Amino acid sequence: MTEYLLVSFAVLALLSIVFEEVTHINKAKTTLFFGCISWITLFVTAGSDQHHAISHHLEENLLEIAVLWLFLMSTMTFVAYLNAKGVIQMAVQKLFPGKLSKRKLMLLVALFSLVLSAICDNVTATLVSLTLLQSFNLDKHTKLKMAVLIIFAVNSGGVALITGDVTTLMIFLNGHVQISQLLLLLVPAVASVFFLAALLSIGTKGEARIQPGEFSYETIDLIVAGIFFSTIVLTMVLNVLFAIPPVLTFMTGLSLMFLVGRFYRSDDEETQMLEYVRKIEYDTLLFFLGILLIVGMLKEIGVLTLITQMYSAFDPNISSFLAGIGSALLDNVPLTAALLKAEPLLTTTQWLGLTYAVGVGGSLLVIGSAAGIIAMSKMKEMTFISYARYIPALLVAYSLGYGITLGLAAYIYG
Repeated sequence: MTEYLLVSFAVLALLSIVFEEVTHINKAKTTLFFGCISWITLFVTAGSDQHHAISHHLEENLLEIAVLWLFLMSTMTFVAYLNAKGVIQMAVQKLFPGKLSKRKLMLLVALFSLVLSAICDNVTATLVSLTLLQSFNLDKHTKLKMAVLIIFAVNSGGVALITGDVTTLMIFLNGHVQISQLLLLLVPAVASVFFLAALLSIGTKGEARIQPGEFSYETIDLIVAGIFFSTIVLTMVLNVLFAIPPVLTFMTGLSLMFLVGRFYRSDDEETQMLEYVRKIEYDTLLFFLGILLIVGMLKEIGVLTLITQMYSAFDPNISSFLAGIGSALLDNVPLTAALLKAEPLLTTTQWLGLTYAVGVGGSLLVIGSAAGIIAMSKMKEMTFISYARYIPALLVAYSLGYGITLGLAAYIYG
């Protein structure tokens, strides 16, 4: 009975996101409420002998959330500063033509997001790509389509590198795939992203222009930009060489940014680096907190275990495809962890298929990935319903990428 009640809380949380435009209640508030009330219900309905175990699992869940929060805070502070100073807009003006067709812009933005997410984390890639998007003078409909494309491209870009996606790293560390084999996933990633870009560009006409603006920057702004991109590179290198958690490297970079700001401090309040922490939109962080509490609760009551049992009951190629779709509703990290714990007997081709599926499948729903949640919090045009209109196109692109993965891997590895 308790399990049904807790699942109903998860469903109500999902519905509160879907109907946010109707209720006018911020999704961060509703998901946080249902996330907290779910765990309280767990404690109240459990026997006294289970309280210690539930408390331990809650602490593990909160630790994962805290790591994500600190990482997001560090990344968002960097982006908030560079955006306020116009550094990102200046970079866009140098990288992109001042005027180009919207179709060409879609392809360039898709490529930019895919490459950036392959060399750094999804959160940073999403924040920078969305900031890039805001630099162009676009109508709401075109901006929404490009944001959808960014989410799919960001999730696709990380699957081929162990530094680009946590689930890819998990499968690699379990010894099921090698780095050389993972690089094969770049082919379906690029193909599916470009296919989606072409699909979304149908009916899109006109030109896009970079919003004009004169940006004056100081030496400190360039130094902070250098610290930011150095932090991104070091995050990848130190994680590969010494298994240093990305959050630790990014917080180190943030602290260096604060120290540099102290030495360059002037009467201008904007150069006080610590002030930019206040510019972070905490709705995004609260939304993450609520979503991850709900996912943790579902893991606690055995929903993820049920999914692994269903996975083993069907052909692995079909199960992996469906697992990717399932990751749009459940966080792909605990889902992947549960599947790895089940130890399915898969070939190299099937492991690559699973890697692509759990990495990209979350794109099917806006709440299915960190990129989607950030985009929904950052862009007022993007809601659950507005994103859902693109599910058919996203499903086709995801299916194409998955099919290419299986076909290419089977051709090479048999």
